[in-house]
This record gives sequence, C-alpha cells and structure tokens, in this order.
Amino acid sequence: MKCFFSSSLDPMAFRWSLGNHENFALQIADATNFYITEKTAVQLHERIQSSSMDAKLESLKDLANASRDITFAQEFINLDGISLLTQMVESGTDFGDLLSFTLTAFVELMDHGIVSWDTFSVAFIKKIASYVNKSAMDTAVLQRSLAILESMVLNSQDLYHKVAQEITIGQLIPHLQGPTPINDEMAHQLYVLQVLTFNLLEDRMMTKMDPQDQAQRDIIFELRRIAFDVECDPNNSGSIEKRKSMYTRDYKKLGFINHVNPAVDFTQIPPGMLALDNMLYFARHHQDAYIRIVLENSSREDKHECPFGRSSIELTKMLCEILKVGELPSENCHDFHPMFFTHDRSFEEFFCISIQLLNKTWKEMRATSEDFNKVMQVVREQIMRALTLKPNSLDQFKSRLQNLSYTEILKIRQSERMNQEDFQSRPILELREKIQPEIMELIKQQRLNRLCDGTCFRKISSRRRQDKFWYCRLSPNHKVLHYGDLEESPQGELFSLPLPVADIKAVITGKDCPHMKEKGALKQNKVLELAFSVLYESDEYLNFIAPDKHEYCVWTDGLNALLGKEMTSDYTKSDMDTLLSMEMKLRLLDLENIQIPEAPPPIPKEPSNYDFVYDYC
Repeated sequence: MKCFFSSSLDPMAFRWSLGNHENFALQIADATNFYITEKTAVQLHERIQSSSMDAKLESLKDLANASRDITFAQEFINLDGISLLTQMVESGTDFGDLLSFTLTAFVELMDHGIVSWDTFSVAFIKKIASYVNKSAMDTAVLQRSLAILESMVLNSQDLYHKVAQEITIGQLIPHLQGPTPINDEMAHQLYVLQVLTFNLLEDRMMTKMDPQDQAQRDIIFELRRIAFDVECDPNNSGSIEKRKSMYTRDYKKLGFINHVNPAVDFTQIPPGMLALDNMLYFARHHQDAYIRIVLENSSREDKHECPFGRSSIELTKMLCEILKVGELPSENCHDFHPMFFTHDRSFEEFFCISIQLLNKTWKEMRATSEDFNKVMQVVREQIMRALTLKPNSLDQFKSRLQNLSYTEILKIRQSERMNQEDFQSRPILELREKIQPEIMELIKQQRLNRLCDGTCFRKISSRRRQDKFWYCRLSPNHKVLHYGDLEESPQGELFSLPLPVADIKAVITGKDCPHMKEKGALKQNKVLELAFSVLYESDEYLNFIAPDKHEYCVWTDGLNALLGKEMTSDYTKSDMDTLLSMEMKLRLLDLENIQIPEAPPPIPKEPSNYDFVYDYC
C-alpha cells in the first residue's frame, strides 16, 4: 500500500474522513517505528548531510528503506536528491556502512526509472568502477557497484563505452576467487561485464589493416622472424628480387593466402586486426607451440598442410561469433563462463588453445585444403560442446577438448543420427503417437501433485525487494486452491482464502498480467518472465511471481491442466521428449538388430473353403 501523502489534498485523506490530515501518516509495515509523511523527504535530505556520523548513518538507512516507495522517490528526486548522493559518492569521504547505504539508496531511487542514466559524470563512473576494481571490497558495496554498472551498460549506449574503459576481466578475477559466493544477481552482473569486456575487442575486430602501415607490417615481419629465426631488416644484403622470393616462400609456409603481401589478408572485417593480434600473442607467449605448428605444416605436402595464417583469421572470426563479440548483453541472460575470469588475457589464451586444437583436428581428419571448411565445422562443434560443460578454468577447458577428439565427435554424431533415423520410420511414428497420450497424462498428474504440495511466493509490492511471503496449494481433490500468508502455516488443512477451481476463467502470463502493467514493472524482465495471474469470477485476479522458471512452468502447466487446456511450457516439452524417448527405447529393446518393416505384412486371401474347421457340435 502507499506509504505517503503527496499533498494536502491527498484523496485517501478524504476517503477516510480525516481532519487535520497533515498530522497523520502511514507506517511502513516492515520497519520499526518508521513513518513516511509529506515532510519525510525534506527531513532525510537534510539529515544525510549531518556532520554527525551516527546521525548520518541512521538517516542513510532510513533513506535506503524509504526509497523503495515511488511516491517518496519522486519527492526526494525533486529535491535534487540524486545529485546529492552522487556528490557524496564522488567525494570519497564515506566508506563501510555509510557507503553501502548510500549506494543502496541510489540503486533504489534509480530503479523507478524517473531519472535518466545519461546524466551522470565520468567522475561518478570512475568512482563506482574503482569499488569493483579493488580486490578487497565490502560485499554490499561490491554488489551495489556491480548493479549500478550493469544498469549503466544496459540503459545507455554512451555510458556503455565509458564503463568499458574502466573495467577489465583481470580486475574482476579476484571477486570470483574470493570467499563470497556468487548468487544469481551477481552472476548476471558479471555476465554483463564479461560481454562488455569482450566488446572492447570490437574496435580491433572492425579495424582493417593498412597494407602501407609500416608498424602493422612489422608485426608480420615479427611472426616470420620467430617462426624461422631470420633477420627481418629490409636493408640486409641480397638483391631485391632475392629478398622478395625469400619473403614469399616464408609467407607461404606461414599459411597466408596472399604470399606476396600478407597484409591484404587482414583487410577483411571481421576479424580485421584482431586476428593479427592473436597470432602475435601466440607467437610470443607460446613460442614453442607456434614454431612447431608452422614448421610441422611447412614440411608436409602442399595439399595436406594446415595453413596457419588462414586458420588463425577464420578461427578468430569464429570465436567472436561464439562469444557474441560486438553484441549488446541480454537482460535475461545469467550465462557467463567462469574460465574467462581466470586470466587477464583470456580471449588471447582462448585463441591459443583453439588454434592448437584446430591443428590437431586437421591431422586427425587427414584433411587437405579442400576440407578446410569441414575442419572448421568440427572445431566449432568441439569448442561449443566443451563450453557447454562450463569449465572453471582455461586448463579445464583444454582438458575437456582433449576428450573431444575427431573420433569422439564422429561417435557422438553417429549416435545422434541413429537415434534420429530410428525414430523416423512409419511404425515407430505410429507407436509414438499411441504412447504420447499416456506420457502426457503422467506429466499432468505430476504437475497436479506438485500443486497439491504447494509453493511459497513473494508478496507483490512496489518495493524492489520483499521479505514477506504467501503460500498457495491445490486441495487433494483438485477442486479448491487454498492460499494465505505464510504465517498461517502451509501445513494446515485449510487456508483463510479458498478459491474454487470451477470459478477460474483463465490463466494469464507475462506482460498481460495486471501486476505487470503497473509503472516500472515492465522494466524488470527477470520478473516479467516469472509472472502469471489467475482470473476468476467478477473479473478478480490472483497474482503470482514464481520463485524461478521451474516453478513457473509447474504452476502454469498445472493450472492449464485443471482448466482442461494444453500444457505448453518448455518444461513440459522437455519432459515429454525425455520420457517418450525412454519409453520408446524400453519397448524396442527386444527388437535390437531386427529390421522393422516400413509397412505391415499383407493380409492373406481367404481360403477356398473352411473344411479344416472342426465342428464340436
């Protein structure tokens, strides 16, 4: 409920027939003796500037709590409260709890979407980034700082680039190695910063090499020098033609497409100069592996050599596609790879591991130049399968790749192909259709049983964080939904508010839910995908926000099953595929290595007579 009288003409005052209503206030339910009146914003604005540290701390605590209310937030922001908080952060005089509550209040106020993120200075960004860049930082301050940087990245293209200049993967590493566990919120924040850091590579990826740029050409000379241990001084002895011939020969051994002027190979974008950067890093930091790959391939027959230059360019392009370099982070994604936080040059190390994998796979496939694209497809599959296992370090990623040799990839492909072919024949398809209703009924019963067990849901309010819960469950006879506050004991036989299933008209999900149409609700995409509502008679709604995606699928499936509607969640599709596949394999177990005919055998003709039938009469 609203905890604030925004003006002396507040309609609630008239509704409750309050005289001298300026002397009344509403108390926040989850606070002790804390009230919000129309003077609260002014008072807190003054008190947080107090010279007394104790008074200032208590005021900041109250501000962080009150800022969850949008009406209070509007009043405080009108007093230029956001600017005051940013000045307090930029001054650098506050630390510990003072800083933590200051940042908490800032996050809560900005969460209402009243103030644009584009209004903040570079000094403020640098100060927030400095809290993240410190290896030892208070957990509360760190999490609030990550939340602020995440919002800046997601809400402003201009701030996106400014934050990118202040944060690197190397500076995030200590936070993953520290004792503080990474929760879902921090995981998403780290994912956003991971994508942000990789996108710093975008400038190099989209930069063409200038064939006339001597500094860039010197990098190619350096690659040649390391590989063949030769001097690259263009003024060395020998005729011009002889030197050109020598360079052309060495550039061919290095695997460039253009043997005369390999700088031309790097004019393609993407990957542009990023590929050359990776090659130089590999040559300098993994010199033995680099020399071995180059010399090993240069000693093979032309058709069997793995071209290092061309492979490096195409591999860099492929790695950028896999990691979505250059794309903006998704608000709904919590997917980040911990191994990229274990090295300050993680992308370059990722390339070094992958280029060695490519050379190994090339040999295993006994590939020729005509097989180049096939080899790249296999390498992509190897890398994708290894990343799916979420390795915690680059060494672990390398170890996973060793178990995904070309032979193993062939086995996996063959297994998948066999399963696919087995399930496409007409008799098998007919058997699937016959079994499917039985599996769907099994899933339906499981969903209803889960609804009977009940689930704890967060109470819906305008505050960003809620500490109150309510409980809902289905009666054992599947006729009534019981719901009530958690204090009423979810194990009790009856709840104070029963809702007959027969009165339910529809189940509404996502942005169509009434509690998601409120101001600011649509901004929280993580909440949006977990929201659903039950519409019952008299156009009343029972609104839910599931604790996670699994519970969301269970409840929407179960409610749809009660209404006789189809269960369409991703969870149901996954269960159907798993259970149906297991049931099919069990039923076909005795038919292993037996050819199943495509069509049923023909019905024989009727006999000319039935004299063979014995008459018992």
